[in-house]
Amino acid sequence: MKSNTLTYAFIDSQNLNLGTQLNGWKLDFGKFRTYLLNKFKVKKTYLFIGYIEGNSSLYHYLQEVGYILIFKHVLEVKKDDKTTVKGNVDAELVLHAMIEYPHYNQAIIVSGDGDFYCLVEYLEKNHKLAKVIVPNQKYSSLLRKYASHIFPLNIAKEKLQIKKEKERHSRGK
Repeated sequence: MKSNTLTYAFIDSQNLNLGTQLNGWKLDFGKFRTYLLNKFKVKKTYLFIGYIEGNSSLYHYLQEVGYILIFKHVLEVKKDDKTTVKGNVDAELVLHAMIEYPHYNQAIIVSGDGDFYCLVEYLEKNHKLAKVIVPNQKYSSLLRKYASHIFPLNIAKEKLQIKKEKERHSRGK
């Protein structure tokens, strides 16, 4: 990417978080923000996340390390004495990518969800798609058409994962 290119990232936090965990590792969101800044020269990083009361320290941390948080109100669905929290951020991510469209030259979409196909297609057609960062090797077959833009996050796992306390001490960190 050219140094004068203004790049924004739009992140589906649920897809990113669950995708890395399905691959057996946990993402350090602070390291990821720095990685986006250094590797892709991302100027603004929008993180789409479900709002859950009691998570204010997490939200504060994410803002502190440079994310612009876009909250989705979540629904608590109770079934058979089990409560599931639902907060699909797809519509908000697409909407904000289009609201910000005049302000960036390139966009990075962080999700392997096929629901973003229309956004990826539009950005690519208009020469504004930099990358689609997928959290793991399993991503929607709809996105395969854009394979040249796909960046599997596992490539950077060693740099971006949360290290266990024992591993930190054994490496002298």
